[in-house]
Amino acid sequence: MEPLSIATDTSRPHLSAELLAQANKLFRAGRLDEAHAGYLKVVEIAPDDPSAHNNLGCVRQEQGDPEGAVTFYREALRLAPRLRVARHNLTTCLVRLGRSDECIDLWCADDLLDADDVAWLDRQSWLALLAHDLSAADEYARVHAAVRLGSAWYPRSSPPSRTAPLESRLTIPKLRHDMEQFRYLQRRALLGEEFTDIITAYQETISRLESAGEQGPVPMDAIAQRAIGHVYGRIVYVRDTPRVPRALSDAWDAVEVENRYIDQPPGVVVIDDFLSSEALGSLQSFCLESTVWNGNRYAHGRLGAFFRDGFTCPFLLQIAEEVRDALPRVIGKRHPLRQLWAFKNESDFPADSNTHADFAAVNLNFWITPTDANLDTESGGLVVYGVDAPPDWDFATYNSRREVIEPYLRQQHAKPFRIPYRQNRAILFNSDLFHGTDGLHFRPGFENRRVNITMLYGERADDEIHRGTSHASPGAGRPSAAWRSPVFTRHRGDRP
Repeated sequence: MEPLSIATDTSRPHLSAELLAQANKLFRAGRLDEAHAGYLKVVEIAPDDPSAHNNLGCVRQEQGDPEGAVTFYREALRLAPRLRVARHNLTTCLVRLGRSDECIDLWCADDLLDADDVAWLDRQSWLALLAHDLSAADEYARVHAAVRLGSAWYPRSSPPSRTAPLESRLTIPKLRHDMEQFRYLQRRALLGEEFTDIITAYQETISRLESAGEQGPVPMDAIAQRAIGHVYGRIVYVRDTPRVPRALSDAWDAVEVENRYIDQPPGVVVIDDFLSSEALGSLQSFCLESTVWNGNRYAHGRLGAFFRDGFTCPFLLQIAEEVRDALPRVIGKRHPLRQLWAFKNESDFPADSNTHADFAAVNLNFWITPTDANLDTESGGLVVYGVDAPPDWDFATYNSRREVIEPYLRQQHAKPFRIPYRQNRAILFNSDLFHGTDGLHFRPGFENRRVNITMLYGERADDEIHRGTSHASPGAGRPSAAWRSPVFTRHRGDRP
């Protein structure tokens, strides 16, 4: 959380600078009651001074009276809509009270927001994650997404203010996916008839790109901007997805999972029947209905959905919280949730095309699309190498530079081991390990698109369990059979 700020506006002749300075000093010394009395006197002298009201809000917040603080912050903003510190402090108060909808109203109504304001929201969400305050992180992320990516349909019935032009790279896979999702939502009466014309405009944009020999990404031109610029890359619907009684299923033993992860390098464990049936259904609905699949810079038609850009809800954070608590020796309080995202694929995806490592200590990756959508029961899942990224490589190198990663894996004699796709299967693994999506061959159709969700916990440097255990080791890529969960073994006859 941003430290509570005390403004010191003494530019007005009628404002007692000495009185304000004394109140500030008392506040910093923790003498809150005296500071409160001092600021009240300042307000009596200068009732229209916004900084004095902001200061009173700070005192009330520190005194444990968030409702009183909200009143004073709102008055400061009424007097000075551009008083940034008052907006930040009011947002912090409302988030603590669980009132992010009011934050969205506050931020989206301001036509003067700049990039620094939006960056502040992003940072608050990240800091809340590090503090294990997942509820606050969710609230900040929702506001951030609404401000950056809102539309005439979300979060309200009128467009929010715009801080900067959206990144607008047209790709045919993204256009095609969005058309399918709009039709899906129309069938469920979640989007109106106006989207029929929008779908037509999307199809015309695809035809125009195809006639020009373009698959994308290409910049959005003026024609596309007029036709779909109010929708493309924006959020138009997010499914309300609250917490459930329990997200994780009782079919797996958390202690056994931890033992396997800790005792069997390089640290890869498969967990089948990961979520409860209620949780799985809820998560499927959230991913099918929420129009948050706006990351389209990836090859082969992959689309990403990211925590800070709308891929969040109380239920998703409940999963992250339950995993953290279920695995105290592997995750627990030592490794806060650092990032949350999901990827959605088209029906086909080539193998070995996205091998990389991640920046976290522990990676949790799980799949929610029905198993019968997968046409190759021996593939479609995850490929993991028993070799970790060298500690002296930077993020860009170990995350995306195939021309460096592939020779290194050959040098280390790393052999891939494949974990086949199965719905509701999770893989818990050392995030340092090189890994990637296996080749995919899924049924066509919107509901058959493969969806994988990733939760990253902790920092690479803080991983004390598998630090360096697989780096440059003889026989790399030959893990024992311990990565197989008992449930996985039971299902071998079903050829998952």
